[in-house]
Amino acid sequence: MMSVIVTLAKREWVRFFRQPHRVIGSVAQPILFWIFLGSGFSSSFRAPGLEGVSYMEYFYPGVLLMVVLFSGIFSTITIIEDRSKGLLQSVLVAPVSRLAIVLGKVIGSMGIGLAQVVLMLLAVPFLGISLDPLGWFLLMIGLVLSALGFTALGFVIAWNMESTAGFHAIMSVFLLPLWMLSGALFPMGHLPAWLDAVMILNPVSHALHLIRLPFYHPGSQLVGLAAYQSAFLITVIWAGLCLWIALWKVSRLEVGVPGPATS
Repeated sequence: MMSVIVTLAKREWVRFFRQPHRVIGSVAQPILFWIFLGSGFSSSFRAPGLEGVSYMEYFYPGVLLMVVLFSGIFSTITIIEDRSKGLLQSVLVAPVSRLAIVLGKVIGSMGIGLAQVVLMLLAVPFLGISLDPLGWFLLMIGLVLSALGFTALGFVIAWNMESTAGFHAIMSVFLLPLWMLSGALFPMGHLPAWLDAVMILNPVSHALHLIRLPFYHPGSQLVGLAAYQSAFLITVIWAGLCLWIALWKVSRLEVGVPGPATS
């Protein structure tokens, strides 16, 4: 099982680095987004309870989440490509664990997103932010859980898609609003009741809390915060649910349910 997971995960990495334009675009896009948007709103940014925090600093956790969310989900587009080339069918008929197939694809894709996040974390010292060792650990746990949940979500959506164009269309309509309504662009609070409810129900909002709170609280204090505990619990449930649905979709093939259509 481990050899299958490692092989599938390694294949995602090899394919990623064999596409230089994809590497450059995935790294440059969030950096440019952060610099341009952060600079544009810095002079007018005022948030209750965040006095002295610039918009560049406030927006930074949102950019980290954007990298995890977009990279993890869009990396699963390889499922559609593998189906069109016949590789997916070969893997599915092989005597290997369905869980290994899911974990191999998900771990490989989420690993690509986490590697990009590590590059973005190099900017932390330049923002004047200091994290203690426990804070760094909790930040990485939040990033890993977020990447796992949303990469598994991408797997679920891509599994039944027959074209990359359709996948991009759904993700553009579905993914961008999730990120925008998470509190990444503007603070929650003082919002219309319906918008506040949407942001609370949005799982991306809770993933953002896991990433943002370590920047403003010591690690020892963070584990006792009710806001952090609830965000952690919801993110774990969300990641587990998405992973279970992905496994269920793949396992349906074992009981005679037709799989994804071939090209």
